[in-house]
Amino acid sequence: MPRRLLTATAIAALSAAFATGAQADDDRLTVVTTFTVLADMASNVAGEAADVVSVTRPGAEIHGYEPTPQDIVRASEADLILWNGMNLELWFEQFLANLGDIPSATLSEGIDPIPIASGSYEGLPNPHAWMGLDNAIVYIDNIVAAFSEHDPENAEIYAANAEAYKDELRATIEPLREIVATIPEDRRWLVTCEGAFSYLARDFGMQELYLWPMNADQVGTPQQVRAVIDGVNENDIEVVFCESTVNTAPAEQVARETGARYGGVLYVDSLSTEDGPVPTYLDLLRVTSTTVAEGLATATN
Repeated sequence: MPRRLLTATAIAALSAAFATGAQADDDRLTVVTTFTVLADMASNVAGEAADVVSVTRPGAEIHGYEPTPQDIVRASEADLILWNGMNLELWFEQFLANLGDIPSATLSEGIDPIPIASGSYEGLPNPHAWMGLDNAIVYIDNIVAAFSEHDPENAEIYAANAEAYKDELRATIEPLREIVATIPEDRRWLVTCEGAFSYLARDFGMQELYLWPMNADQVGTPQQVRAVIDGVNENDIEVVFCESTVNTAPAEQVARETGARYGGVLYVDSLSTEDGPVPTYLDLLRVTSTTVAEGLATATN
């Protein structure tokens, strides 16, 4: 079956086919998010008061994701859909249109965006805003507001869960930010494949260099690789990274041709499975930030 969005009639038919008596045992709010990072954030706010699932699976590339019929069926049962916005989920608006009148909330609302500096999305907001600590607080507040609007009886639970979760976020990131702050400013370069770490770089006081601005653009072209090689050489950068959902070969080529060290994989767009390295959003922030901090610290020693 071609991967295309379905009509309302097809959704109804598939819903009937998939309805195997799995009717909810309670009246908890049912929430669908567009990708796993948002699902984990929302689950921490929800606690036991709401059920949260993600459209995309662990490890998925989310920019150009193609929803399946099963995705549409699952989302059609939701009370609320949460999405990032900022042109991240290029497939989402049509996806949502196929679901009818299910309410949705944009979690990046209220973020101070960093504009994309190059490529076909130049001037548009960088959508990876959840990678900034202050931004993550905004996401959590937006989740609380959306949950409380659609499930006011549990508003106090959501608010309390959110405050505890914010404390965990701060405790995870602040020590890592302090490590980066000890590195000389001219050595604080974050070189990656996708320009998905602009907010993390801003929060950590780093300069940024990347091969391509967004995974939806052309990726790993000879021109992109040459530009980053030149930038690494000009700024005497000693370590480069790449994120988990793309081909790391262009970053490894940069490392080979400049003598820089390949510092390893960073996580941004997707969580791993439960037995993987980043099963939660807190793990994603911790592992990515630790990899960056340790890579820079090693390079300067």
